[in-house]
Amino acid sequence: KYEEIYPPEVDEFVYITDDTYTKRQLLKMEHLLLKVLAFDLTVPTINQFLLQYIQRHGVCIRTENFARYLAELSLLEADPFLKYLPSQTAAAAYCLANYTVNRRFWPESLAAFTGYSLSEIVPCLTDLHKACLDAPHCQLQAIKEKYKLSKYLQVSLLEPPAVLPLQ
Repeated sequence: KYEEIYPPEVDEFVYITDDTYTKRQLLKMEHLLLKVLAFDLTVPTINQFLLQYIQRHGVCIRTENFARYLAELSLLEADPFLKYLPSQTAAAAYCLANYTVNRRFWPESLAAFTGYSLSEIVPCLTDLHKACLDAPHCQLQAIKEKYKLSKYLQVSLLEPPAVLPLQ
């Protein structure tokens, strides 16, 4: 119900429960559940952080699409990306996209906004760079195909630099 574009009516839930609960009882249960969870229903995702970074320090649409592509690539690999916070992976995606397209890494405005220095992002950035270089050889090609479309400016065809000048 929470993420539905058109959430079902309460009467539909009454029907689904075969009239085991009344509309009033279901609403009371929903209220209790939300209260117990302190209305904390989701955790921020990589995409939510990436959107914040792009809004804070805008980039061209090609860089934005490439960052989104990189963020999605990170979801294919549990190892190593589960060891990073979504905010770190988003920062790495922003950095790699910004460097690939504009030859700039991590702006000071985002370092101040996030509290991450470039050196703190480097481990995740290195892993994301490797994932990007390996993407053409990966069996799972749906993300690459998606970002090959002209509406995404064919960013999956961009080649990141073979080596990142991080030292």
